[in-house]
Amino acid sequence: MTDIAMIEAAQARLDGHVRVTPLLSSPFLDEIAGRRVFVKPECLQHTGSFKFRGAWSAISALSPEVRERGVIAFSSGNHAQGVAFAAKLHGIASVIVMPSDAPRIKIENTRAYGAEVVLYDRQTENRDEIGATLSRERGLTLIKPFDEPLVIAGQATSGLEIAAQAKEVGLDKGEVLVPVSGGGLLSGVALALQARAPGFVVRPCEPEGFDDVTRSLASGKIERNAALSGSICDAILAPQPGDVTFPILSKLCGPGLVVSEDEVLHAMALAFNRLKIVVEPGGAVGLAAALFHGDQLGDTVIAICSGGNVDADLFKQALDRHPI
Repeated sequence: MTDIAMIEAAQARLDGHVRVTPLLSSPFLDEIAGRRVFVKPECLQHTGSFKFRGAWSAISALSPEVRERGVIAFSSGNHAQGVAFAAKLHGIASVIVMPSDAPRIKIENTRAYGAEVVLYDRQTENRDEIGATLSRERGLTLIKPFDEPLVIAGQATSGLEIAAQAKEVGLDKGEVLVPVSGGGLLSGVALALQARAPGFVVRPCEPEGFDDVTRSLASGKIERNAALSGSICDAILAPQPGDVTFPILSKLCGPGLVVSEDEVLHAMALAFNRLKIVVEPGGAVGLAAALFHGDQLGDTVIAICSGGNVDADLFKQALDRHPI
């Protein structure tokens, strides 16, 4: 189980390799939301998402002998890019199993980082089985996207940054809104804040139709999504919470928040126009919740914008639908 000692060890390994992303604010967003809104732009992280943190944490912790044989991962795009780039920086091979309907920019970027990309049909094929087979046949180490304590520890370093940055601006309590798929970032941030800023409540944020974490927290057991695809929020469409992450989420997280696709597109447009950052749909669900679901929130929120790897056409759709 990931704990604060593991998180601090991951932070030490990431030092000098990861970007410390800032805490942003805008009076325009505060007015829309009716509360203080801060944004943690992990879309500015290496490879365009927080996933680089977990990838570096896991790969850097491997023994030299194991690391030299290479790594494998499965991902719709952001974990893929994080692992591919972290592997490249370590000088080792990487194989990434990706759904064939992943955004083209994510597939191309993963290949550009030097990874071998293996595509699969998420409706008819099982990525876990493909990854396990390739790992066994080639002697590769599997870097799981969320159900891995070392990955969780890496993602948690963003929570350590939030704790320090909140203190700098005089915040000691509030709600931290986190986009969630399998729960690696969410559980990591919750663990970090429990240890370093316990006045904050971490809230999972999801798109309509893919709210497995919200439903799971409400029922007290792991719930599964009926569909595996069909949302613009491709980065956060895991079918259910992780076996490793869910106990952490159950213990430490507040109730989930569920947003519409139009609210996501609106949040993307506002992030660009008011903060000058590019956020992908899955990365914008927390900001959408902060801006448009104030009846479920307190006076101060910190929204993590977890990724910015969006196709140009979809980003243009957001700006066209919601001009200033």
